[in-house]
Amino acid sequence: MEFKNTLAFAQQLDKEDPLRSFRDQFYIPLHNGKEKIYFDGNSTGLQPKSVKDYVLQELEDWQTLGGDGHFEARRPWYPYHEFFTKQLCAIIGCLPEEVVAMNSLTVNIHLLLVSFYRPTKQRYKIICESKAFPSDQYALESQVKHHGFNPETAIIEVKPGPGTTTITHTDILNTIKEHKDSLALVYLGGINYYTGQAFNMKEITKAAHDAEAYAGFDLAHAAGNIELQMHDWNADFACWCTYKYLNSGPGSVGGIYIHQRHATNKNFPRFAGWWGYIKDTRFRMEKGFDPIPTAEGWQLSNAPVLSLAAHMAALDVFDKAGLENVFKKRTLLTGYLIYVLDEVRKITGKNGPEVITPREETGRGSQVSFIIKEKGRDVYDKLIANGVTCGWREPEVIRVAPVPLYNSFEEVWQFGDLLRSILQN
Repeated sequence: MEFKNTLAFAQQLDKEDPLRSFRDQFYIPLHNGKEKIYFDGNSTGLQPKSVKDYVLQELEDWQTLGGDGHFEARRPWYPYHEFFTKQLCAIIGCLPEEVVAMNSLTVNIHLLLVSFYRPTKQRYKIICESKAFPSDQYALESQVKHHGFNPETAIIEVKPGPGTTTITHTDILNTIKEHKDSLALVYLGGINYYTGQAFNMKEITKAAHDAEAYAGFDLAHAAGNIELQMHDWNADFACWCTYKYLNSGPGSVGGIYIHQRHATNKNFPRFAGWWGYIKDTRFRMEKGFDPIPTAEGWQLSNAPVLSLAAHMAALDVFDKAGLENVFKKRTLLTGYLIYVLDEVRKITGKNGPEVITPREETGRGSQVSFIIKEKGRDVYDKLIANGVTCGWREPEVIRVAPVPLYNSFEEVWQFGDLLRSILQN
């Protein structure tokens, strides 16, 4: 499509958008009485209006049933996590026995590393990307130390080349080959939180397996954002949060994926919890952990129902919209944003926005990161003061993420026009 940097063109795209009505299903924050340009879905997604009713139903059942709600609630609490299997299979691209909603992201990272990072004297290294999110950095560092290794030698970070901001796929594959004899795990973010770069998880997984290492991914910035096929890509494990693109509320429940070959293996190592115990005999309270032969076998505790109710409301919106429609609009919306930023740079010169997110459609999701070389923080502060919600990441990156379910093409144009005005003044 040939884009135009005009309000009329953006409005025409909105008229042709099959998802345009879904914006009305979300609460849009206000600034001085007007709706904000909320481009922060990569940090915290907006609240679906339906969340209140979903959570209220569980509160009402708790009020009237007490503990009997575990089996007598309109949506019984005891099997509550099972209600999500079909929807999560579609989002993650996996089989029903490979996925479960549970815990929070960093807790799940540690639980999965217990299973998939079991270093030996010969194989102890972990490959990750530089500028990984702190949850990943700290979890990897502490796990390496727990096993008696030095993070400086055990954790291998793949970095951008000189003068670049993103990591080449070739560099990732070459790093795996270089350390193949001492490699235990390849663990990357599906999409890097800083640059917005999406990694080729299929080929990375194959390279890791060729090196006789496990491959796992943090999908916090990928779930609900890009198409995923974790089972077909043969990844060993993955985890994610649900409060970004999945719009399930601050600190909401996380999720895990474990490939069928591991999930069905009762002898696969893990930390045990009673909710991971086989269901038929769980309440006998007997000694000796007998895990459910699915990803559910990694559960520790019973489901956080109120958090999951919000998650359910958010996933039902995805069902109504259709994942294919969401991904199609995301590609067009982000492509238009990059075009608009380029046009602003043509007008404002070298201090205009320099996009660092990959331009290839397969190399990115909704997030676009850009740099303003001079006084970038001042520019960011003025965007905030003018009703834009976006992200600043030290030392110099502004992150914007128009989300297909509730952002419009007109907002993308308005953002570009505001940015141009700030830079020119």
